[in-house]
Amino acid sequence: MTIIVVGLIVLIIGILGLKTAELHRFKPLATIVGIIIIIVGFATSSLKQIDAGHVGVQVLFGKVQDGVITEGLTLINPLFDVKQMTVQTQNYTMSGVFEEGKKKGDDAIKVLSKDGLEVVIDLTILYKIVPSDAPRMYRELGLDYEDKIIRPITRTGIREGASNYDAISLFSEKREAFELDIKNRIEGELKRRGVFLEQMLVRNIMLPSSVKESIERKITANQDAQRMEFVLQKETQEAERKRVEAQGVADAQKIVNTGLSDKLLQFESIKVQKELVNSPNSKIIVLGSGKGVPFIIGNDGK
Repeated sequence: MTIIVVGLIVLIIGILGLKTAELHRFKPLATIVGIIIIIVGFATSSLKQIDAGHVGVQVLFGKVQDGVITEGLTLINPLFDVKQMTVQTQNYTMSGVFEEGKKKGDDAIKVLSKDGLEVVIDLTILYKIVPSDAPRMYRELGLDYEDKIIRPITRTGIREGASNYDAISLFSEKREAFELDIKNRIEGELKRRGVFLEQMLVRNIMLPSSVKESIERKITANQDAQRMEFVLQKETQEAERKRVEAQGVADAQKIVNTGLSDKLLQFESIKVQKELVNSPNSKIIVLGSGKGVPFIIGNDGK
């Protein structure tokens, strides 16, 4: 646009300004140069390159147009001023560590829990602009949308969400519920403004030292209780194993005692005597009477 204005000035000077005899002879040259500059200005202003991951918002004499220009080289009206806005994923971090977040110094979010304790939260959100909403965002917020909506909406959502939980719950069993609650709060408000919330990361939740020590004692007590429960369960299983083993031995003895009879014992005794008779070792077998067990004397007289 600037080149076109310069060309118009040169053209006007060439046509109207060079009236003296000394300068009149430069009038055709000035006119030609002015026309060339205007043509070049129109040519360069009509071609606009939009970087990857960006959209172009067109502005004509201060009025924002509704459509957007997508990435690449595009032919546009040379009178339009094009503002590029990124639609890539961006992050906004609020941290208590110096120079770790967007703001230097301690930028962590300090909130009051339901039980009146101060809790410090480090947070990072990942977001991106909805391309179709870029003209509306530029019209309403300009390019400084992080400080105008991202930061205040996030911090307000955190404070409102934390007021529904006590400090110990935020640090332990209800942390996931808290994160989901504030994500829903922030996501809805940002969406209404043309921003899509991709992810919200609660990096750290810091409690007062007294509360933290109380939580650590509670966790230690729970771990001890779980360990004792495991030991008792193991001992119970070992006692059950011994009981089953003893019952098995008793049942086996009962079966053996029940199955033994005089005839069976006599039959087994005859089998043993038969094997001894067929043995090559010489020996004397003294048979007992009735139910007696044979008495065996070896060849050495023992």
